[in-house]
Amino acid sequence: MPNDFNQPVIEEFRANHGRVGGWFEGARLLLLTTTGARSGKPHTTPVGYLPDGDRVLVIASAAGAPKHPAWYHNLLANPRVTVESGVFTYEADATVLRGEERDRAFARAVESDPGWAEYQAKTDRVIPVVALTEVPGPPNINAKSMGEAIKVVHDAFRHELALIRKEIAESGTAGGLATQLRVNCLTVCQGLHNHHTGEDTMLFPMLGERYPELAPVMDRLKREHERIAALLAALKEVVSDTEAEPGHVLAEVERLTDELEAHLTYEEEQLLPVLDAATA
Repeated sequence: MPNDFNQPVIEEFRANHGRVGGWFEGARLLLLTTTGARSGKPHTTPVGYLPDGDRVLVIASAAGAPKHPAWYHNLLANPRVTVESGVFTYEADATVLRGEERDRAFARAVESDPGWAEYQAKTDRVIPVVALTEVPGPPNINAKSMGEAIKVVHDAFRHELALIRKEIAESGTAGGLATQLRVNCLTVCQGLHNHHTGEDTMLFPMLGERYPELAPVMDRLKREHERIAALLAALKEVVSDTEAEPGHVLAEVERLTDELEAHLTYEEEQLLPVLDAATA
């Protein structure tokens, strides 16, 4: 069972699609469920994470305690875990990073938040970094209707872009872009590309067939997808430049955010009532 500190966080996380207040407010947080190494029972723990392309990284810091956290020992014994992102729940395979790969990942974490270095300085153990890679399978969206599913996915993109804008602004607008910030930008670009591809190839054709009167809406949304794709390409090009200045990247992120917010708002206004009625 979760401990007394974790349980309220877990409940708030699940009730609000990953949003929590207090100590973890505004953080990238997931719920990690491992299988007890001794008990064989599931144990759920809120942990911070770092985007890393098609996987996420979690760090077994235990706030610099002398011993690894229990969840780390659990996944060593049973590397198949369950991840809750607030939007999706999925099975994942846990891999402990070793050697240079671990050191590079931890350095990225420290560059984005010096608190990780403070934790390492407090302990004699080498703080582990663990990659969680999703096991292929149908997505499990934490929503009760198709309309709610679209809304929670949209809100996840809004949240991530807000975090990225905040992180870039706090890093200053001169000097090179931090490596983890570059990864964060590229990860959200890929996520948006995948989301819009899914809509273009599955959701929109299905709606167009069932609701011919939505044809003008579908046409507009597809055109907006094309404009957003161009903005994603521009952001990826800027971010891929290792000498890109944060101020330049921030300008591209804000351009994308403005266009995307208008698109998401229109899509929600036009499609959510239809989708909710279809699944009522």
